[in-house]
Amino acid sequence: MAAPPLVFVAAAIAALAILVLVVFAFRRWWRQRGQRQRQRRPLQTAAAAPTPVAVQDEDIDRPLLSENRGDHSRQSNSFLGSSVGEPSKIQTNRSNTSPRSHAITDTGRIYPAECYATQGETHVINVENDTSEEFRLGSTLKCTPPKWPTPDQKHRRRISGEDNHNGSVSLKDNTYHSILNLEVIAGPSHGISCCRQSSRPSMLPITLGRVPPSDLVFKDSEVSGKHAQINWNAKTLKWELVDMGSLNGTFLNSQSVHHPNAQSRRWGEPAELAHGDIITLGTSSKLSVQISLQNQRVPAGVGMASDPMVARRSGRKLPMEDISFCQCPLQGVEHFGLFGIFDGHGGDGAAKAVSKILPENLGYILSHPETKERVQSCSDASDVLRYAFTLTEAAIDHQYEGCTGTALLIWFDQNKDCFAQCANLGDSACVMRFFSVNGKTIDMTEDHRVASATERARIARTGQPLKDGEVRLNGLNLARMFGDKFLKEQDSRFSSEPYVSQAVRITKACTAFAVIASDGLWDVISTKKAVQLVVEGKERNSGDSTSAAKVANRVLNEARNLRTKDNTSMIFVDFDILRTDPCIAK
Repeated sequence: MAAPPLVFVAAAIAALAILVLVVFAFRRWWRQRGQRQRQRRPLQTAAAAPTPVAVQDEDIDRPLLSENRGDHSRQSNSFLGSSVGEPSKIQTNRSNTSPRSHAITDTGRIYPAECYATQGETHVINVENDTSEEFRLGSTLKCTPPKWPTPDQKHRRRISGEDNHNGSVSLKDNTYHSILNLEVIAGPSHGISCCRQSSRPSMLPITLGRVPPSDLVFKDSEVSGKHAQINWNAKTLKWELVDMGSLNGTFLNSQSVHHPNAQSRRWGEPAELAHGDIITLGTSSKLSVQISLQNQRVPAGVGMASDPMVARRSGRKLPMEDISFCQCPLQGVEHFGLFGIFDGHGGDGAAKAVSKILPENLGYILSHPETKERVQSCSDASDVLRYAFTLTEAAIDHQYEGCTGTALLIWFDQNKDCFAQCANLGDSACVMRFFSVNGKTIDMTEDHRVASATERARIARTGQPLKDGEVRLNGLNLARMFGDKFLKEQDSRFSSEPYVSQAVRITKACTAFAVIASDGLWDVISTKKAVQLVVEGKERNSGDSTSAAKVANRVLNEARNLRTKDNTSMIFVDFDILRTDPCIAK
């Protein structure tokens, strides 16, 4: 006699429940087993850095991050300083048959005894006698940083919501000014625009709607009378968009920001705006967001540009996961400035959190007078950068999201000479270019993709080397990053230990600039090509007060024309103003 259908259904449900319980128990056991193994594993000592290999001149059109994995051995060569405590003169020459030679000498190591110069000597670039093309300065040797106090709750305020680990310092907005440009790029009101400054609160907020007195009036029936509002948040130093209870919704980069119940006419939660964002009101009216900085105390021309880019197959804009950051001077710390790019994966949550917390940590560490004086006297901030990265990684709790982090710290000593030092995780890169009779390009970052030679060597030292042809760890092409806490618990080969370059001195006699960009740029443009585009842009826009922004957009447009398939962001820092800026000259 056939069993009733209900019996089969009940049996299937019971079997499925048992299977789920088994999978859950096994997953929990596996995680606990990995944690016990890590606790028993002895600490690895830092291995000696490999001997630098001479870098061959590359074709000008070869991307910095080539898809040809065989090229990474050439891209990952590093020029390392001598060991601490051994005053030395570093000299590296190509063979006599090479058409180019180079030399970098240190400053004689006349640092005070209390300096924490664990990273290597600070190198003064002699641009008149140096004819080299490309170098990388720095190391990734682990060290014990000075025991600075960890920021407590008095110095950090947690923000509730989706990014509940984004730190924010409540400071007066007295040095950091931002300019917001809005332009309607699609819809019946195409072409209208609006510009506001954060330093003029009387002109804020900006109201977007269909009827006056809205600041931007849309001739679009899908736009509500008062549709959305944009205002400056002086605590987070960010522009924020909020839906005012519109009927047809407000979208930021295709993500809704209005109240879940659109018919309730309730206001939505504020959403932070970033340079390159696209705001959509209803279905047809679209606005582009352009954010620039206005700060008379910045002793360098700064240009920022970004674009989410278009997916090749669908033709739609990619979700924007890049976050660019610039703060000069650093909040609460005069004579210091910070530029950074954070390229998220799995979402933009980790990138947003790091872009807030890392500057806070740097500002807090440098707010101690003795630390600030030590950095300026020793001309080295390697321990400060490394410690700030460590605090930031500990502060975020993104299990399934992560991001790269490339931070360029600049500061001025008592003689008004400028110093630049970079720390990075991931594959967002920074290069600096010096000009005189012969120019020099310096790589300030290290490639942390699994395919790079230096990263494969680091992973091999953990005792779990990669197989030939293996270019991903657990599906990721990066081995070092912020966040991704779940993957780091499962595989100890992942790391958040940053690469820190040596500090580079930029005298007032130097002509120099820096380019920081996410991998969307370096996937299609080589270092030499980027430098060439910047030089051409500087020549075309000489004397223009907006030349830095135009140079940045010129480089970004080239990446767009080459059809890069990833979000692309870049920051251009022009140090030429050092020779003419009244504050520096004084």
